[in-house]
Amino acid sequence: MFSVIAYQAGYATSVSQLFHDAIHAIDEVHYSFEDKSAWSSKPRSAYHWHKRMSRSKAWLMIDKSMLIDGQPKCCGFINIETGFYTQGYIDSLYVHPAYQGKGIAKALYQTLEQWGVEQGYRELMVDASSLSKAMFLSQGFKLCHRSYQEKRGRVIMGYLMKKQL
Repeated sequence: MFSVIAYQAGYATSVSQLFHDAIHAIDEVHYSFEDKSAWSSKPRSAYHWHKRMSRSKAWLMIDKSMLIDGQPKCCGFINIETGFYTQGYIDSLYVHPAYQGKGIAKALYQTLEQWGVEQGYRELMVDASSLSKAMFLSQGFKLCHRSYQEKRGRVIMGYLMKKQL
């Protein structure tokens, strides 16, 4: 049984591992081993992820049927930067490899969008990966142009996308 919850500090380590695992599960048709290693060479600290998630608005998808150390397993997360008045930049959207294809990314995104509308955001933006591009298009995002981010000396290609709310 899946449920979307607001980010909680006790999940920082799970978020870190999920991020790393999701990236390294990407088929090399989309991103090379070198790209994935630059994107995430190893899981970052729980401190890093807690700080990142706490400085934004973040949600987790949990699997209540799977407990790890007494808490439901985190199987996906999304967060949006909140420092902008009229727009929201979606910083992260990742789903654990074992849970991909189950509608988790869509459910997390829809939670974020509903929150954005309630906050009066007029636009959402994201630098989507080649994997997440189709999901964002299905939610009404429009492709603006390719985007490029440098990570550990490698240039990772993505897509800047926007949606009017």
